[in-house]
Order: sequence, then C-alpha cells, then structure tokens
Amino acid sequence: MNSVGVKHEIESQIWNQIDAIKRGCVELIKEDELYEKLLYSTAHNLPLKIKAGFDPTAPDIHLGHTVLLNKLRTFQEYGHQVFFIIGDFTAMIGDPTGKSETRKPLSEEDVLKNSKDYRNQAFKILKPEKTTILFNSWWLSNIKLDEFIKISSNYTVRRMLEKDDFEKRLNDNSPISIHEFIYPLLQGFDSLFLKSDIEIGGNDQKFNLIVGRELMKSFNVNPQVIMTMPLLEGLDGKNKMSKSLGNQIGVSDEPNEMFGKIMSISDEMMIKYYELLSSIGNAELNILKKEINEGMNPILAKKKLALEIVRTYHGQSLAEKASKYFEEKFQKRINPDEIKKVELSREYIEKYIEILPQGINLNLISLLAFIGAIESNSEAKRLIKQGAVKIDLESNNNLIEIRLDSNYALMPLNTKEFIIKIGRKKIYKIKL
Repeated sequence: MNSVGVKHEIESQIWNQIDAIKRGCVELIKEDELYEKLLYSTAHNLPLKIKAGFDPTAPDIHLGHTVLLNKLRTFQEYGHQVFFIIGDFTAMIGDPTGKSETRKPLSEEDVLKNSKDYRNQAFKILKPEKTTILFNSWWLSNIKLDEFIKISSNYTVRRMLEKDDFEKRLNDNSPISIHEFIYPLLQGFDSLFLKSDIEIGGNDQKFNLIVGRELMKSFNVNPQVIMTMPLLEGLDGKNKMSKSLGNQIGVSDEPNEMFGKIMSISDEMMIKYYELLSSIGNAELNILKKEINEGMNPILAKKKLALEIVRTYHGQSLAEKASKYFEEKFQKRINPDEIKKVELSREYIEKYIEILPQGINLNLISLLAFIGAIESNSEAKRLIKQGAVKIDLESNNNLIEIRLDSNYALMPLNTKEFIIKIGRKKIYKIKL
C-alpha cells in the first residue's frame, strides 16, 4: 500500500474511533484536538491516557454510575489505557455538584468501604489489563502549602463564580464555603499530575473538568480533551437515577429484579439506555432504531437489552433464567412461585408415553390424572375439548403456547420439560 493509501487507512481508523467515542456524548471539547491526539496515538502506536474520577460517596452503585464505565470500555476497545481515579481525598472534602448546599464529606472508613464496592463493580465492565486504579490521596495528601498556593493562583474568584451552582447560591445569598472553591482545583490537579489526554465525566461535572484543562495550560502541559456524558434517567423516565428517589436499577439487584426493572422502562428511554449502556455497535443500533420506527415490537428489543445488562453483572446462565422468569410471570401471566413441579416416573413414561420418529406422543388424559389435576377422565376430556388445557414449550429462549384440542399431544423429540396449564389456576412444570 502506497503512502496515500496508508494515510487514508489511518484517517478511516481515527474517524471510526471518534464515531464510537462520541456516541451518547453531550459535549466534546474539542473535537479537532481529539483528532490530533488519536492521530499521534495511531501513528506512534501509543495508547492515550483516559481519566475518569469517581467519588465513592455511596456503597450502592446503580446503572447511572456505569455510563462512564461503559464509555471507558469503548476507549479500551481501541487500545487506550484507562486511569480510574477513586477520589478518596476529595470525597472527604465534599463537592456541591448539582446541589443547593454542600455535599457532606465522608469519613475515611466510609470512603474505604465504598471504594472497594466501586472497584469490584468496575471490573465487570472494564478490562483489568487496560485499567489503572489510583487513589487521589496518593498525591493530594502530599501537596505542600506553597505548591497549592501556586496552583490556586492560576484561577480567579470570578472564574469560580461562573459555576452555575455558585452563581445561583450567590444570587440567593446562600453561603459558599472556601473549601468548595478548593474542590475543583484539586480535581483539576489530578489531571495535571497524571497529564491525562482525555477526561470524561457527567455533564454536571463540566466546570470541574474545564478547571483541569485550564490548569494544564497554565503549566504548559498539553491540555486534556473533555468529554461529558448525560445523566441517566431512572425508572420514572424523568429524574436522574438516584437511590433517594427510588428510581434506580442497582448493579447488585437480583437478576429477576434487574431484568424486570429494565423491562419496565419506557420505549423512548430504551434507546437512550442502548446508547449509554449497551455494547452493540452504532450500525446495529441504527438498524434497531429503524426497525422500531417501522413497527417492530419494542418489547423484543427491550428483552435483548435486559438480557445483555443482566449478563454483564450476573452471567449468561442467570440472565437466561431471568428472561424466562419474566416471560412466565408477566408475558404469560404465570407466577413461577405458584408452579407445581412434577417429575414423571420411569414406570409412567414406559406405560403412557410413546416415542415416535416424529416426536414424543403424550396421553393427556393419563398425564392430567397422574399429576392430580383432575378428578375424573370425563373432566379431562371436557377441559381438553374446551381448549382449557395448554402446553408451553421453550424454543430459542422464547415460550410457545400450544392450545390442545385432542387427547394426545406430540412434543419435539428433544423435549426435556414443559409447562402444562389447566384453566387459569392450575400450572405444572413436567420433567421427563
């Protein structure tokens, strides 16, 4: 390949990266700088330093917290190194981000406990070999006073008051503590210390991210590119996901609960969840949007999303069981807790079940009598004739309901278990 072809190939790779990186992004400062950083990275085969800070302010992590983790994983897929900063030092100061009053600082014990939870959950998404976990107390606790004064001299009170929250509180004559000015400076110093290439954060963190970018300029360090991500709405579809509002989907939720919560989000929110939480590529996502607009049942897409998210935190087996549980309890209106389980004896199978080349032939009258679902054969015949007896078979992880009108049912040869429903209340899971 000639030099023109090589250049074209590199540019194509870079724009593919940018398209994937920008997905779901609220603001990128600046795209031309991102292009130059990626160009240098590609040409010299050097991974970029991607920084994201996490204040361990709560032990319970929900999907809203994982928006940044998923974006960090995208960077890792393209070979870059993630610096996962646990803000143990800054968490003990308190940050007023998005609040009308200062967030209460945490104790050292709280910070250490919550940090452990963050790390455990982070590696369910991030690649360990491309993740460096750091505590910002490792350098912030060693800053000398004269050094910090030099750092703070690069930022003015006027610039600090440009922060929306500070400006509002000043106009309302609400107090602003001096230590609240210190917080963004310390977060900015994290970027200066690490010489990060890119920092990502929630769009409520934009001001703090810019402080880091400008501090780097002041000390003649190549400034970081800033990427802000949206705050994920919770189950109500309106407010930011929050445990205090009760609209959260916790990453430690039980598989069935997590699956059900995801299935309860609105069809409109589903697309945003796909953009921010799913690993499917942009091309596949665009096809999905098109199919939904053309009339595809959104429940099918939502189930696929729920399956992926539950798999991330609980594994494939439990995700499939959660999907089946949802189908039985909600789509088929079956409560799994009310299902009676029956294993057919060898004697029964030899006497009443016939194995044919085309399938397993069940004698329904004898089956209903064996499991104790009827009082007489005539009752069984009447229920079957009325169509009150149904069988659910699983096929490709979906339940197929068969309405029976004959005294016999032909089942696939590979059938190991099935559900039989008699009327509205009697439900049995039959194991062959």
